[in-house]
Amino acid sequence: MANSTTGSPADKVLTLDTMNQNIRTMEYAVRGAIPIRAEELREELETQPPGTLPFKQIIACNIGNPQQLDQKPITFLRQVSALMEYADLLGPDMIDTTRKLFPEDAIDRARRNLEYVGGAPGAYTQSLGIMEVRRNVAKFIEQRDGFPADAKNICLTSGASGAVERVLDMLVANPSVGVMIPIPQYPLYTATLAHLNARAVPYYLQEENDWQLSIGDLERGLREAREAGTDVRALVVINPGNPTGGCLLESNIAEIVRFCERERLVLLADEVYQTNIYTQTNPFVSFKKVVSQLQSPVELFSLHSISKGMVGECGRRGGYYEAVNIDDAVMGQLLKLASVSLCPNVQGQMAVDIMVSPPTPTDASYAQYTREISDIFESMKRRAAKLAAAFNSLPAMSCNDAQGAMYLFPRVRFPQAFVAEARALGKEPDAVYCMQMLEATGISVVPGSGFGQVPGTFHFRSTFLPPEHLFDSFIDSFKRFHTEFMARYPTDTEEDKS
Repeated sequence: MANSTTGSPADKVLTLDTMNQNIRTMEYAVRGAIPIRAEELREELETQPPGTLPFKQIIACNIGNPQQLDQKPITFLRQVSALMEYADLLGPDMIDTTRKLFPEDAIDRARRNLEYVGGAPGAYTQSLGIMEVRRNVAKFIEQRDGFPADAKNICLTSGASGAVERVLDMLVANPSVGVMIPIPQYPLYTATLAHLNARAVPYYLQEENDWQLSIGDLERGLREAREAGTDVRALVVINPGNPTGGCLLESNIAEIVRFCERERLVLLADEVYQTNIYTQTNPFVSFKKVVSQLQSPVELFSLHSISKGMVGECGRRGGYYEAVNIDDAVMGQLLKLASVSLCPNVQGQMAVDIMVSPPTPTDASYAQYTREISDIFESMKRRAAKLAAAFNSLPAMSCNDAQGAMYLFPRVRFPQAFVAEARALGKEPDAVYCMQMLEATGISVVPGSGFGQVPGTFHFRSTFLPPEHLFDSFIDSFKRFHTEFMARYPTDTEEDKS
């Protein structure tokens, strides 16, 4: 990153050696070396003559960012947002023209939401978020789970990432604190724990069992960490899974809740992909529902976001957490922590409101809204199946079907010679493979080593978000690269050796 500076490094107060070393330790593979190189190649495509590179565009499969890959925004959400941003459209001088352009329910929703903020959507709101929106979130949770939810226990955040950071900040009291995280995991968790100078305690998901969670492995990981002096305080579960695309069975969720009860662990349930479910066998069941069914005293934070699902409004940064069975005094401290940031993004809060309280069957926008949601969902489902089939058709590669989320996490059995080459360079084999893929095809994915994986295995994560009309060419490019890559080496693989 370029920066105009004067003076030599010796003159600087803030240097790599004097800065917060926890930040230097942090790693975030989703926006790591490969995406950085992808942006450099994107610039070359824009500035160099056609044909300079062996591809015509960068396909960003490294991050779940649907609208970057041409997913259509939900019309009703954008209509309400537009009317709120330019409220003069709702005034007496312009309302007749506005009614020719916007449906009546979008106008009504914009007026209602403007009332939530006193007519000033550019002003700060309550630190925990607009109370009316929090009430709508609570109603959504009640309808989803069949159990009560209290708006006082809902906190709106700038994306689910903000919720994760806030909850972990509360949990980590000293450097000996540990938090159990799944392997593979979303790198936000290891990065945040590194920033807080806390300990990540891994447990492995079972690839051979559609990425379900083993209670035996949880018990082993917890025991080993505690024996090593780690004060393990919490368990993170990502369901549906990122990067795996797996979805936990209700029976598995109940086992996890009972485990947390026995071991006195706070449970952090990352459920941002709850509407991205492509299987009948593993429907989404929330941890809140199971905790309520079991009448469990387990302390639970559950998260949701507008960035995923069919809404896909990543850049608006809207999300929430629900706090269940949390001590009242701690809730007061969470309010104080939220107050430091003043308030969540207002447009993000309004998008959360639409996500949890969409048009109803009697509303003018209902038919269009449901059609758009259905079209996006069915397209994702088709693309997930097609990409998994493509991965499974290739030599030395296997992939579980996506039960949920936006990703596949295929396993690659690399030739021994290639693994030796990568190790000699001091690099992870899957990272070298993914960089070679980018340079040959323009496809940007994330190596499995960025998420964690069972030692001796290699993976990468790819979204299935490229537009459907380009999907076949995207798959063909990947197949051609992998076939040519494997042809360069003998057929024996590193895993054969073990």
